[in-house]
Amino acid sequence: MNKLYVVGIGPGDPQDMTLRAAKALEACDVIAGYGVYIDLVKPLYPDKEYLVTPMRQEAERCRMAIDCALAGRTTAMISSGDAGVYGMAGLILEMAEGKDVDVEIVSGVTAALSGAALLGAPLGHDFAVISLSDLLTPWEKIESRLALAAQADLCLAIYNPASHRRADYLKRACEILLRHAAPETVCGAVRNIGREGEKADIMSLRELAEYPADMFTTVFVGNSQTKVAGGKMVTPRGYKNV
Repeated sequence: MNKLYVVGIGPGDPQDMTLRAAKALEACDVIAGYGVYIDLVKPLYPDKEYLVTPMRQEAERCRMAIDCALAGRTTAMISSGDAGVYGMAGLILEMAEGKDVDVEIVSGVTAALSGAALLGAPLGHDFAVISLSDLLTPWEKIESRLALAAQADLCLAIYNPASHRRADYLKRACEILLRHAAPETVCGAVRNIGREGEKADIMSLRELAEYPADMFTTVFVGNSQTKVAGGKMVTPRGYKNV
């Protein structure tokens, strides 16, 4: 059967790509993806054919990859991090339904995990992942999710915290969280995970509201027990008390 891999390539550094992902890309004739992600893998697989589309042309990108696979060429659609976390896995599966193509999802290291490792252990207990992008989700629903997560005292990994168009979204999110969480709540932010310019910062929730985040930043908000230990952000699970 015609083969289409949907591959999470991790945060960007080749060392953070899983062996399964690397093998899937090696087995492909064609690799499809957003230009920024293609640039990350092209030096590793220079002899592959590449299909590239700009941002916000996800459906067209998926259609091209499916058509390529249907033509008998083993194809991979790549996403940064994990393809099933704000990636192309779901859309590919929907669009490939009923077609003669075998879709295999290959997981990758998502920013919540790679960013957390740089900060320490901020997700050591229950946590939620929320994107602040309102391109596909109404802001009112995002506000509700932020408030409910804060009320439940969940740690948060926040994707897409800001962009040129959404410059104040992280500040607005912090204002919602501050209704239910202490201003001193330990938070962190990581920029350019696994890429040039990688940087990790630890701060309070009050300070986070003024943090200059961008679309390459992942933000972490601790719960009421999160602390700084040895210069690292740690959310204890309570092993010392067992």
